[in-house]
Amino acid sequence: MKAKIYLTYKEGILDPEGNAVKRALKSIGFNSVDTVQFGKYIEMTFTGVSKEEAEKLTDEACRKLLANPNTQSYRFEVAEQ
Repeated sequence: MKAKIYLTYKEGILDPEGNAVKRALKSIGFNSVDTVQFGKYIEMTFTGVSKEEAEKLTDEACRKLLANPNTQSYRFEVAEQ
């Protein structure tokens, strides 16, 4: 099993990287860009567990370590490799 985890800033949290990239894009002619949001992508692999158990473990890892609940949201998908 492989979990693909996506972390992003919550609505209203300042994203300095996203703002810098947005300004840079506009400076080179991408004037229709309204927002840019940066995040993180994490992969975890599991052996010997069901999809349901991998989902449970992934959610627990996100809640306990990978995501900051004050500033970040997360979503994930678990699938066979």
